[in-house]
Amino acid sequence: MQSGDPEGRSYPASSITEFSYSKKNCGIIPLSTKNYWVYQDSIFNNGVFVKVQYDTLRFTSTWKSQTDGFVWWKSSISIGLPSMLYASDSAIFGLDNRFFSPDYKDVKKGFFLFEGESYQFLANFNDVAAQGQSYKLQYDIINPAGTFKDCIFSEKNARGYRKEQLYFKPGIGVMKYILEKATMGSFTLKVQQISTLVAFHIE
Repeated sequence: MQSGDPEGRSYPASSITEFSYSKKNCGIIPLSTKNYWVYQDSIFNNGVFVKVQYDTLRFTSTWKSQTDGFVWWKSSISIGLPSMLYASDSAIFGLDNRFFSPDYKDVKKGFFLFEGESYQFLANFNDVAAQGQSYKLQYDIINPAGTFKDCIFSEKNARGYRKEQLYFKPGIGVMKYILEKATMGSFTLKVQQISTLVAFHIE
């Protein structure tokens, strides 16, 4: 279990170094180089269906922030989670290049558990502010990977720009991910991707 809280931290890019890590981390999402999640992706072009493909999410590259010793995991594909993340028992944090300053990397909280039935918060995409909301689902998520209780729905929405919806099962991972975006010069959101979990392997 990793229990630190890196929220709000910044690191010089040179202090984030790749290293070989064979342990596994449990928590809000189980992380190991042996774990994987298979998704069926429906791909759209501005709302028009194009194709179905299968993608496998894995975290096989590990990095360390030298100033605090935190282990960061880099993913093979993007399914609504930060491409480089740190996970505790209650939150997922992303590590991204600072806007206009790639010599530094900033930490942002990407997904988290919360008390109560719903939670609203300020969010952002890499280049625009957004509003976020999360709430606990009162129904089961049923997909080809199984039936899952006590899932959480989380949404980031920058009106007229981009919206992401994430269905997440703590202790397992992303159940479903929906991406909508507006084209250049338009303020109408259109679906671009729908990814559904069809199988997973956790050790």
